[in-house]
Amino acid sequence: MLAAFPDDLRFTDEKIQTDLRFLMTCFQEVLTEAGETEIAARLPWVGPERAAAAEYAYPERLAQAYTISFTLLNMVEENTAAHQRRRAETQQGPAAESGLFAQHLLRLRERGMTAEEIAEALPRLRVEPVFTAHPTEAKRATVLGHHRQLYLLLVQRENARFTPLEQAAIREQIKTELDRLWRTGEIYLEKPDVASELRNVIHYLRNVFPEVLGLLDGRLRQAWQLAGFDPALLQRHGLPNIRFGDWVGGDRDGHPLVTEETTRRTLEELRLQALLLLREQLTTLAAKLSLSERLHAPSPALRGFVAETAALLGARGAEAVRRNPEEPWRQAVSLMVMRLPLDVSRGGAQLCLEPESYRSSVYLAQDLALIRDSLIEAGAARLAHADVAHVLRLVQTFGFHLAALDIRQNSRFHDIAVEQFLKAADRSPSDFRAWPEPERLAFLNRELGRRRPFLLPGARPGHEAEAVYGCYATLAAHEHQYGPGGLGALIVSMTRNVSDLLVVYLFAREVGLAFYDDEGLVCPLQVTPLFETIEDLQRSPEILDAFLAHPATQRSLAYRRERLGQALPVQQVMIGYSDSNKDGGILASQWSLYQAQVRLAAVGERHGVRIRFFHGRGGTISRGAGPTHRFLSALPPGALDGDLRMTEQGETIAQKYANRIPALYHLELLTAGVMGETLARREEHGLPEATMDALAAESRRAYERLLRTDGFMTFYSQATPIDAIEASRHGSRPARRTGERTLADLRAIPWVFSWVQSRYYLSGWYGVGTALEGLRRGDPEGFARLKARASDWPPLRYVLTNVSTSMLTADPELMRRYAGLVEDEAVRARILGMILEEFARTRAILEQIYDGPLEARRPRLARLLELRHEGLYVLHTRQISALRRWRAVREGGGPEAEERLLEALLTVNAVAGGLRTTG
Repeated sequence: MLAAFPDDLRFTDEKIQTDLRFLMTCFQEVLTEAGETEIAARLPWVGPERAAAAEYAYPERLAQAYTISFTLLNMVEENTAAHQRRRAETQQGPAAESGLFAQHLLRLRERGMTAEEIAEALPRLRVEPVFTAHPTEAKRATVLGHHRQLYLLLVQRENARFTPLEQAAIREQIKTELDRLWRTGEIYLEKPDVASELRNVIHYLRNVFPEVLGLLDGRLRQAWQLAGFDPALLQRHGLPNIRFGDWVGGDRDGHPLVTEETTRRTLEELRLQALLLLREQLTTLAAKLSLSERLHAPSPALRGFVAETAALLGARGAEAVRRNPEEPWRQAVSLMVMRLPLDVSRGGAQLCLEPESYRSSVYLAQDLALIRDSLIEAGAARLAHADVAHVLRLVQTFGFHLAALDIRQNSRFHDIAVEQFLKAADRSPSDFRAWPEPERLAFLNRELGRRRPFLLPGARPGHEAEAVYGCYATLAAHEHQYGPGGLGALIVSMTRNVSDLLVVYLFAREVGLAFYDDEGLVCPLQVTPLFETIEDLQRSPEILDAFLAHPATQRSLAYRRERLGQALPVQQVMIGYSDSNKDGGILASQWSLYQAQVRLAAVGERHGVRIRFFHGRGGTISRGAGPTHRFLSALPPGALDGDLRMTEQGETIAQKYANRIPALYHLELLTAGVMGETLARREEHGLPEATMDALAAESRRAYERLLRTDGFMTFYSQATPIDAIEASRHGSRPARRTGERTLADLRAIPWVFSWVQSRYYLSGWYGVGTALEGLRRGDPEGFARLKARASDWPPLRYVLTNVSTSMLTADPELMRRYAGLVEDEAVRARILGMILEEFARTRAILEQIYDGPLEARRPRLARLLELRHEGLYVLHTRQISALRRWRAVREGGGPEAEERLLEALLTVNAVAGGLRTTG
């Protein structure tokens, strides 16, 4: 097989095999030394007895061993990918790797853009990953820490400078970490709380991204020079803006554990960690800036800054100056450390806000800029750009808040809260949820014109109203004390009409978060619609048009534009990839999202407002995932506009950002992609809209036909491990929004997770074959056009590539085996028959489009799946047996049911590791 590989695939395959064999041998030795000789003999990829593993008698220990084995394979693949990128860059030049700075800059130069034009645009670009928790994140934070250490040792082992004795010591360290991992529980025995999920997010923000940002800026500067551009242009104009967002502690949609106290603590912890990060950075910077004024004359501005700040700080300031005599730059930075609103005098660290404290990170950034400029003036430009610029970059990126906390709640929850507010205000009970839209709007417009709250002090209106009130009051208190820097958007999930957005203004008024100027109500925080279902995406332009036309929205946009110094008002709109896919399948979802972006951008243009799209992408193809550079190129022209906000969810956070090298790569893909796709200003010449409309509609009909088929829910509940997933302790958020036992109430994440676990991957391909086959038969010329554009029209290429990935990862043999869990033979035969028939149809039509087998078109993916097959087959076999045993005893409860559930959950965790995806 290797002989047929191109050189790069052969290199990749050989390196994966070599490194995997090394790690698996280490793991096998660890197990043997621990007395686990039978498991050691049945590990995948090593050991002569491994073929019998499917019938091994201790599935829970075997599952854990396989989980660790797949973790090692994932590390090896990740490290090999980094090596392959370096190899390609060395052999073919820096533009060899798709989607990175070098390639995009060369393409922009070829399009005729000048260095000055590109440099002017860079500081207007904005990239903001938003980290979320995940109901199916299967790895404990402790285990993720062990994984990070193993990866670092794997990378360290490759250093050719180490002697044989040093290599032997590294090998022993690897075995120690594997021993530790083997003796650590892999899965959550209790659901993690929000605080532990927040600690996980903060780990990346505090320990990974500060270093990666410096590396990212270095990559841009190198690519800039390799493109033949003047480096001084970057120094004069600036770099793209990187920001971070957070949902953990603010996302309350169907999450009863996110209370007002949770949100308050989250905001404080984010602020505390940001200040500790900056204190560390400034302290390190002060040590570096040991320049003597005897050798370098400080500028008058620097001398004045030191004198004024020392006087402001009194005795503490005078001591800082005395401590570093004749070192004005170090004195200046030491004084800046003292002005941080942080108290570390009592052994620990806590927030404080003294009269001399910085009120905002903006003032700290101004002082750092003064330090930088004074160094340049003194002839130490290299130190200014190497040392000060990086700390200034971190201040601009993280501020005093680390990440902006979004608040999300469901429109239905808001409706109930409005009803309770009205009842508490001595009005007769009302069914606000059932009011027609004109009546809701009339009521809201009347109320927003009145400058008084609903509730009297001490009122107890009801759970939903009190939850909303407490949340908004927490935001108002934080904004009053610290300013708006750490507060993100107020997001309304399941936005169905404009009144769903206007009620947020009502809540903001209730607690003083919104205020009134001479013309009316102004809300300082962004109110963001989240359009999730296909129907809501289709109605979204009409809803946004009405919202932007509303006077309160216009005043709020103008206020934020002036406060932030924006060229145009900016309205954020979130689009959800998960529920639209769950509603209608992948093709209908992707086309609905594409059309919605085109039309929403046009609505914004009519109103003189720039639309910032917030992409609610998940970790799997069914929920919007896919190669980042392909995703960005597939967005409609004008939809990106230099500004990308995008969720990073669950296990994808660890996969992308747990280690420095992949974290740099993925952040560069985002930043370079936003630059390249925005500045290229490409025109869209794709398939006719009518063709895509027909394909999406036919695909959706086929998908919905399956979901409506008699017995489908019985098949789904028994042929997938959805019941075990719902009983798991993976994340703090429940798998269902309200607890109703319906498909509509089930979140998209466990819906996808369950189909992935049983290797159907149903939501990633079902319906596409019927749609494409219908086009081939009914419109041969249209099908020929589609085939011709399948590789060069980015939106079509993106969706068909993702469908082919899902097809290759799905496994008809395992589908049949999981279907064997369905007790009703007629239901099993009916539903499985439909699924297998559509699977064969979809594969056949894709291979017509690609003129050959999918494996030949995707050889790298095919090889990786082939490598995983042996281990995954064992795990799926064990999972099917575990599910059957658990279901036989779960109704009785007790210790045996709990033990069987744990057995099933261990296989869920192991399969997730093997497939590198949950939901």
